Amino acid sequence: MRKVFRRSTAIGLSVAVVAGLAVFVVATATASTKHRTANVDVCVLLPDTKSSVRWVQFDAPAMKAAFAKAGVKASINNALNDPLKQKAQAQACLAAGAKVVIETALDNGSAASIEKLFTSKGGKAIDYDRQVTGGTASVYVTFDGKAVGQAQANGVIRAMKARGTYPGGVVAELWGGQTDQNAFWFKSGNDAVFNPLFKKKTLKKGPTQFVPDWDANNAATIFSQMLVKTSNKIDGVLAANDNIAGAVVADLKAKHLKPLPLSGQDASVQGIQYILSGWQSGTVYKYVPDEANAAAAAAVSLLKGHKPKTNTVRKNGARNEPTLALPVVWITKANYKRLFTDKFLKRSDVCVGQYKKYCK
Repeated sequence: MRKVFRRSTAIGLSVAVVAGLAVFVVATATASTKHRTANVDVCVLLPDTKSSVRWVQFDAPAMKAAFAKAGVKASINNALNDPLKQKAQAQACLAAGAKVVIETALDNGSAASIEKLFTSKGGKAIDYDRQVTGGTASVYVTFDGKAVGQAQANGVIRAMKARGTYPGGVVAELWGGQTDQNAFWFKSGNDAVFNPLFKKKTLKKGPTQFVPDWDANNAATIFSQMLVKTSNKIDGVLAANDNIAGAVVADLKAKHLKPLPLSGQDASVQGIQYILSGWQSGTVYKYVPDEANAAAAAAVSLLKGHKPKTNTVRKNGARNEPTLALPVVWITKANYKRLFTDKFLKRSDVCVGQYKKYCK
C-alpha cells in the first residue's frame, strides 16, 4: 500500500509541477524579454510548487494582475525548491534594475543574503508569507500565524469532543518545515491551546515532529512511525497544512484505520474533499489574493518612497519588523461553500467523482 500512496502522490505532484512550470516558463520568457527591452521595478521570488498549490494557482496570477493594474513592471519567479535558483533569479532581477524584492524564503541563510544583496544596493525588501530572520526587509506581509495555529488546535479539540475522545485523548503533532519561520509561528498557536491541556493532563501529548520541506512523502513516513510507536493509539492529529493532512489520511487508509480528528491549512481541493468525506476535520482558509495584493501594494509604496501599511510588529532578531498580519478563517463542512462564493475554489473541481455525493 505504501507504493500505491507514493506513486499517486508522485503523480499529483508531477501534475502540479508541470502546471507550475507551464506558468513559470511563460513568466521567465516574459521576464527575459523585459530584461532586454526595459527595466524591472519589482522582483517576486516564490518558493516552490510542492509545499502548496497556492504559489502557482493564486500568488503568481494575483501579483501579476496587481502590478499590471498599478503600471509596475514585475518579474515573477518560482525557485522550484532550489535556493541557488532563487538567488540566481534575484541576481537577474537586480541586473534588470529591480528596486524592490518580494521574497518567500526557501531557507533563512540564502533568503537573508538575497535581501542584503538588494538593500546594499539601495533597494528594498519585503518578507512575503515567511519571515526571514536576520534579513533586511522593510515590512513583513503575511497571515496571522498564531491565529492559524490556534484555529487548527481548537478544530482538533472540537472534533475530539464530537468523537468522545476529549478529555483524555492522545494528540500527535506534525508541524511544518523547520527552514520556514512560519512553521514556528503556527506552532506557537498550537502550543498556546494544547500545552495548558497537556500540563493539566486533560489531553495526552503524543509524538511530535517537524516535517522537512512540508513534503507529503516525508509526512507519510513520519506519521507511519508515529502509529507504530503508539500502537495506533492516536486520537487526534495536528497537521500543519492540507499537504501533510493528506499524507496522514493516506496512511490511515493504507492501514485500514478509521478517520481521526485532523487539522489542515490552505483550503486545498483535496483538503475540502477530505473534510466533506469525513477524513479531515477542517482547514485554515487564507484568502491568498488578499495577501498577494497587500504585498504588491507594499512594493508600490516602497517604490514611491512611502511606508507600507502595517498593523503590528514581529520580532526579527533584535529589531521589531513592521508587519501586516491578515486574518484567517477555519473551514469545516458547515461553511465550505464560502470558498466557492469567494471564487477561491471551483465547485466543479471539488464536487467530482466519489466526492460529488457529499456536496449539497
